[in-house]
Amino acid sequence: MAWLLWLNSYYLVFREMRKILIIALVAMASVRMCAEDTIVSPLRPNLVDSMPGVELIQDSTVGVLLQAAMRGSMELVEIDGYRVQIYSSNQQQTAKAEALDLEDKLRDKLNQTIYVQYLPPFWKVRLGDFRTYTEAKEYKKEFVQMYPEMQGDTYIVRDKIQVLQ
Repeated sequence: MAWLLWLNSYYLVFREMRKILIIALVAMASVRMCAEDTIVSPLRPNLVDSMPGVELIQDSTVGVLLQAAMRGSMELVEIDGYRVQIYSSNQQQTAKAEALDLEDKLRDKLNQTIYVQYLPPFWKVRLGDFRTYTEAKEYKKEFVQMYPEMQGDTYIVRDKIQVLQ
């Protein structure tokens, strides 16, 4: 009978130790993940380069969110700001498809978030979340240098933007 009590107490201690070990492992993994600058930074560039057909794509928002998570603040709020508008059309038969095609074409090539919006009767494609007009103007200049054929359709517009606070 005494051996049953000993076995029961041993089992309870083992169970508690297992919980502590799991918590410690999760904490160590979390600290390791938070120490990285971006999600893909643990991947060595030479490792990725050695794998043909593999392309790492990370939206600029991911880095900002990761940094905010490391600081412990992740509240996304809307404020007045600016975006670069690159498309606007009210041709109901084609505008939606053209806006979505433009988004698909540019998704992997730009370092800004792409917003496809329907503001009746217009379909619009806008880029970025810029706090100041100057930031938007600088990005517009970069965009027009990359895509000179879109210069006539590219404008800076006031909009509600999403930022972390």
